[in-house]
Amino acid sequence: MLFFVIEDFHGADRKEIYRRFRDKGRLKPDELVVHHSWIAGDMSRCFMLVEADDATVLQRWVIEWADLVEFEIVPVASSKDMVVALAGHL
Repeated sequence: MLFFVIEDFHGADRKEIYRRFRDKGRLKPDELVVHHSWIAGDMSRCFMLVEADDATVLQRWVIEWADLVEFEIVPVASSKDMVVALAGHL
């Protein structure tokens, strides 16, 4: 499954976030694949497209950052896949 993840850094110590990332990496489970990552121009948020077979993999990752980052996780599908899935219903 694909997920769009928004990490919100508002109200957090951004230097601490980037220190942890520098020192420990993403702290993600091996089963979580990060396809793309973007940082907002003001460094207030990070946007990621990730993949995991099970949503609990994302929860294990969130726990590693919950003291510094707020997460919004949205299950997504590509437009192409959605058109195929809905073809028989249109």
